[in-house]
Amino acid sequence: MIRFRLQQNKNKKSSAYGKWYAFPVVEETMDLKALAQHMEEHNTGFSEAMCTGVMKAMVKCIREQLLSGKNVKIDDLAIFSVGLRNSCGAATEADFTVSGNIAGVKLRARATGILSTAQLNMAATVRKVTPLLGGGSSAESSGSGSDSGSEVDPDNPLG
Repeated sequence: MIRFRLQQNKNKKSSAYGKWYAFPVVEETMDLKALAQHMEEHNTGFSEAMCTGVMKAMVKCIREQLLSGKNVKIDDLAIFSVGLRNSCGAATEADFTVSGNIAGVKLRARATGILSTAQLNMAATVRKVTPLLGGGSSAESSGSGSDSGSEVDPDNPLG
């Protein structure tokens, strides 16, 4: 279940000013150790230590391959690649310099397989977070990932 909260856009310069948008509520962030513990509990046949070791080695190897100019695809997870952050454009090709025109690199990850956006949309269930103070209703949606018909509590129209 993916829980969400509503937040109104307060940026007066935005064309979306005043509109309400859903944002996911993150329950926790799992590190490699917690993920390894979780994997061990799923009877993978590997200990937590082995899972942790393999994942740490994978991270180091992905970094190494990215820095050597390769993309890395892990089926049902993502395709990892690097991108360049340009600081400004050069007037001509001859005027272009790495130090003057490239601000840095960034990691890109594009979900694949069962973690692709389309697959997540089919499997996701979302629910509005009920505020701790002041009541409010919870609207739920399953399946497509869109919740265009949320119920509105007449006593609390903003949720």
